[in-house]
Amino acid sequence: MNSYLVVGTGVSGVAAVSLLQKSNASVCVFDGNDTLDEAGLILKHPQLEGVAIYLGELPEEAYDDFDTVILSPGVPVDSPLVESLKARGKRIWGEIELAYRLGRGHLAAITGTNGKTTTTSMVGLILRTCFPDVQVVGNIGTPYTEVAADTKDETRIVAEVSSFQLETIETFHPLVSAILNITPDHLNRHHTMENYIACKERITENQTADETVVLNLEDPILREFGKTLPNHVVWFSGKRRLKKGYYYREEDRSIRYCQGQEEEFILSVRELQVVGRHNYENAMAAIAISRAMGVPMDKIKEGLRAFTAVEHRIEYVCTKRGVRYYNDSKGTNPDAAIKGIEAMDSPTCLIGGGYDKKSDFGDWIDAFKGKVKLLVLIGETRAQIAKCCQDHGFNDFVYADTLEEAVKICYTKAKEGDEVLLSPACASWDMFHSYEERGKLFKKYVRELPD
Repeated sequence: MNSYLVVGTGVSGVAAVSLLQKSNASVCVFDGNDTLDEAGLILKHPQLEGVAIYLGELPEEAYDDFDTVILSPGVPVDSPLVESLKARGKRIWGEIELAYRLGRGHLAAITGTNGKTTTTSMVGLILRTCFPDVQVVGNIGTPYTEVAADTKDETRIVAEVSSFQLETIETFHPLVSAILNITPDHLNRHHTMENYIACKERITENQTADETVVLNLEDPILREFGKTLPNHVVWFSGKRRLKKGYYYREEDRSIRYCQGQEEEFILSVRELQVVGRHNYENAMAAIAISRAMGVPMDKIKEGLRAFTAVEHRIEYVCTKRGVRYYNDSKGTNPDAAIKGIEAMDSPTCLIGGGYDKKSDFGDWIDAFKGKVKLLVLIGETRAQIAKCCQDHGFNDFVYADTLEEAVKICYTKAKEGDEVLLSPACASWDMFHSYEERGKLFKKYVRELPD
């Protein structure tokens, strides 16, 4: 019987422990945070009762207790700990590899720099119009390991997977995979763009020639990648008519499918409850994935019409004194934040800045033209972004020390008919625990503003 070390005591780590316990596997746990308290962990996670827990450092004698390591997504594969484990011949898996091996069902897996959560949520809603047992898992909030033991042969699983998770797959094998786009992100973790791209592209590596890969034709990296694949590639495009694939037609704002000379009208984007070309691209990807998973087109359209915006992704908050406020806290990199700006229809006061992921902000700032009237900068990157603004000829920026202060500045500067957008182009970890906390606080501060 295999024996396991789970690294990390966060949500995905604890879910991995529970899954292994249900499989009657031998399991121990390690967390490098030496400020954690074992009794407190067990109180918070009763399933850790009776499990060997190592905190701070992994003692030499513990290496004999396991042969396979389950990494939580936040643990870098090139950390000294993992390098030491590899040198000792330990197998290194991530939690999605473990969940895939111990689970069952029909799997669709979705990755990309931006749009993963929205597309995954869309596909989940669409599948639920047609199938009784659907699980939506992964980076979207519910770890795959949390539900794997309950999956059956007829279960449909939709997984949002990150580059961190794809680093450690071996047999992970979706029936349908999708890569929505690839733009620079997480280079502080992956070090080079080449490494980041390679991780994203691994989502397809175990698929067979008759299985489906959904790709964005407008992404130059994916356009080249698609040429190398033996799989059934389904393309989508937000900018051009395709001879084969899904595309958005600007003239009548419709999504269509083309197969040679035959063209199928699917729906008008006016029927959707989400806005922006990026969301029309997400919808096209969701259609392609759902169709490949066996959902009839009438059910696909039913699901898309019912879909509402994901929290923290260009989420309308409220209107104050004629000014509309939008929460795009999930815009954690420049490319995602550009999508937020493009979705605004009026002069915009923008709140940006945060944790430094070694991003380049030039393209983001260039997207301000004709849209952003004021940029309010917060967080670790504010001086860096201010310098980039000056280099790109944009000087309408100010600093704020807190998110609450930034909201108040926007309230003062915005005029009736304007919009205020939190779309930071940065991660949240310098000032907040997560982008969700940042977004919730933004909404709280906005709703507290005088009417």
